[in-house]
Amino acid sequence: MPLFLVQKPFTLHILTKLRDYSTDQINFRKNMVRLGRILGYEICNTLDFKLTEVTTPLKVKAYGIEIYDIENIVIINILRAANPLVEGLLKAFPAARQGVIAASRKETEGNTVPKEMDVEIFYKKIPKIRKDIDNVIIADPMIATASTMIKILQIIESHNPKRVYIASVIGSVYGIRRILEIYPSVNIFTVSIDPELNNLGYILPGLGDAGDRAFG
Repeated sequence: MPLFLVQKPFTLHILTKLRDYSTDQINFRKNMVRLGRILGYEICNTLDFKLTEVTTPLKVKAYGIEIYDIENIVIINILRAANPLVEGLLKAFPAARQGVIAASRKETEGNTVPKEMDVEIFYKKIPKIRKDIDNVIIADPMIATASTMIKILQIIESHNPKRVYIASVIGSVYGIRRILEIYPSVNIFTVSIDPELNNLGYILPGLGDAGDRAFG
């Protein structure tokens, strides 16, 4: 199953800081950037590469690898919460082309957890995605009901990219399962899978509203 849990001690240390309600806006954003960089490097390890040969400053040949797919990256920034996560991803993929999608979900309070939510995409600007060449990374720090992500995946998959990645910090059990049932080939990179959603569709224990905490 294309689900990658990035749970090394340092990564979990950063996640703990993000969960802590006492972490201020500046440090929340800085830690989100750090996780974006780490997730980017983890994604790098799954990209296509080739064997290569270089000459060192001592005029000796050395064999190595070249991850050529690093040059074939499109990052989709889900506004606004993903901004610091994307900032970190760009440190791993400085040549990436970027797209943005702005979406909002209709939140209604009820007696049961909302399994599907109405999502409106009110702005999108996506660069050309080359069929079977480009690897697309969709950045969204929180995957709750996955209603927004599934709507965005419909858009991205229609371009027939080589691979699709999701870079997130926390996903819910329900949201992750729902994505993989509909899009089993999507590669999900996340730091934690949390067990519950509340009746507004927020992840528990989660870390609150990532956009609000990053931007006040």
